[in-house]
Amino acid sequence: MPDVLKIALLALLWSAPVVLAGALVLWRARRMSLQMSMVILVLIPVLAVLSGVIGVSGFMFTADFTRTVTVLGAVLVVAVPAAVALGRFQARRTVWERQIREQERAAEAARRELVAWVSHDLRTPLAGIRAMSEALRDAVVTDPDDVTEFADRIDRETVRLSAMVDDLFEMSRIHSGALTLDLETIDVREVADEVRAGLAQVAARAQVALELDAPEPVPAPVGVSALARILRNLVLNALAHTPAGGTVTIAVGRDGDDVVLRVDDTGTGIADVDLERIFDLAYRGTAHRSPVNTDGLPVGTGMGLAIARGLVDVHGGTVVAANLRRGARFEVRLPGGLSAGER
Repeated sequence: MPDVLKIALLALLWSAPVVLAGALVLWRARRMSLQMSMVILVLIPVLAVLSGVIGVSGFMFTADFTRTVTVLGAVLVVAVPAAVALGRFQARRTVWERQIREQERAAEAARRELVAWVSHDLRTPLAGIRAMSEALRDAVVTDPDDVTEFADRIDRETVRLSAMVDDLFEMSRIHSGALTLDLETIDVREVADEVRAGLAQVAARAQVALELDAPEPVPAPVGVSALARILRNLVLNALAHTPAGGTVTIAVGRDGDDVVLRVDDTGTGIADVDLERIFDLAYRGTAHRSPVNTDGLPVGTGMGLAIARGLVDVHGGTVVAANLRRGARFEVRLPGGLSAGER
């Protein structure tokens, strides 16, 4: 028993400095990569065992010592590559988990902002509808013309509320990942032309020229209704920020394998402070980005650009905003997904 105790004390005496040195290296180099940290963690116990064996053997290189060193060498040959692979896996997993947590925090913040914004914006039309309906019920308003006006205003506020509810439902589907696309290979110019035709009267009432620049066919697999919603929201936004006498142009083309859609306007442009957040949900923007043309335009819900970006994301594309020499440009890029024989 005393011999066993002596061997244990010698092994502890020789291996402890190795463990402490390894811990010191890890602490001093705590900013090193996860792969290197895993390798050091594997080396520490192996080297500690080797040091303990050397101390116990009294530096006598016997056959048993040789076999022990051979075993430890074989362990290192297997353990070090495994540590490198596990370090890479853990690093990717750590980055992925951090991104997921950041996305969850951003989504939660967006939900809180949306709830606060919606609760505020819903009160205005609801209060108006309630006041006007009470006036009609209590016969405070009896003149036929006034009654008709009140009824028209109630109808407009109801339409506005309905649009807000529809947009909220669309945003909830986008944020929850429940929105899926039924891709259909069509000429994207057809969607752009339908949007232009559908908003032609709106543009005419706003006294803004609405043009389409699509000289060549652009076939691509897209969600037709989603793409139409994207273009409609971008065009309505452009019309609202283009003074009477201006022009809004929808351009459709291809850049390599990407489908490129642009909505250009000759309006007020976008302030630098708004460029980074213009697609954020419920972002109002500065006074520089306030609508300047609301004649004949449907009342906006403030979610049009956020919905457009969400639908573009579902397509796997990108949307950016930029200023032109006069006005602003919104550019959508979608993956084309067609082989040369299909074009």
